[in-house]
Amino acid sequence: MNCLAFVPTKNGQATKAGLEAVSYATQCGASVTALMVGELNGDGGAGAAGASKVLHMAEALQDEGQIARVVAAAAESEGATLVVAPHDHVGRAVAPRVAVRLGAGMVPGVTGLIDGASVKRNVFSGKAMAHVRMDTDTTVVTTTPNAFGVASDGAAASVEAFHAEAGEARLSVTGFESSSEDGSVPLPEAVRVVSAGRGLKGPENWGIVEELAQAMQATTACSRPVSDMGWRPHHEHVGQTGITIRPDLYIAAGISGAIQHLAGVNQSKVIVAINTDPEAPFFKAADYGIVGDAFEVLPKLTAAIKDLG
Repeated sequence: MNCLAFVPTKNGQATKAGLEAVSYATQCGASVTALMVGELNGDGGAGAAGASKVLHMAEALQDEGQIARVVAAAAESEGATLVVAPHDHVGRAVAPRVAVRLGAGMVPGVTGLIDGASVKRNVFSGKAMAHVRMDTDTTVVTTTPNAFGVASDGAAASVEAFHAEAGEARLSVTGFESSSEDGSVPLPEAVRVVSAGRGLKGPENWGIVEELAQAMQATTACSRPVSDMGWRPHHEHVGQTGITIRPDLYIAAGISGAIQHLAGVNQSKVIVAINTDPEAPFFKAADYGIVGDAFEVLPKLTAAIKDLG
């Protein structure tokens, strides 16, 4: 099975979500060619994740329609029967366009490897699992971030220049400003997340959350009411109406655990809830629960982690 993996890049390196897409295809038994667009350093890390070859289009493209045309052209040139992209903001926009161009079936946000002609994905906000059967000659899938990890074998992929007609851009990017000044890992890619809600009582108290996150090398997040009140930026809002995440560890302090919030975090591998209310709904979904005041618990956790070195 030949696979074309679209791998987004940042500063010349493949994003973690992009490498997970490559690794996913490799685990499915496919021979993987990675496509990267824009600035690229070496093979961008795609070889170590399992790609045997990298197609590099040097032109920096921001328009998802243009990227989709290039991905479809690369898939056709490689004879790919499987096209994989990460289920991030770019992949979600590119993959459906590619599927239409190739006349392919598409399964978004997969969480399981391809088994015969079917693949698994979460449905109903993670409350159920669907087995989707694919009966088209070519299949397009997007991989859920942090669902598969990145398998590394230390190999290097060959890099070939690639060009395809991208067409006219309908989107123009005039500037870019990072939403994170501290260089922290974006929430969809984070393996550890420390989140807080209205129990923190105000934005002036967020220092204890940031200190714990820094000690754990984690990314910070918040509940919707917190972002709505302007205590924290909207890009930190996790939940059904915000960002859906799947970290290895999710710590929630002062969040009651409303169903809308749980829908965005219930795929976390380990959930720790901290709340003064022993009847808080979050405790029913948590793997570990601490009934206590976040203002006392978080500093103690930070100190304990620092003591571990």
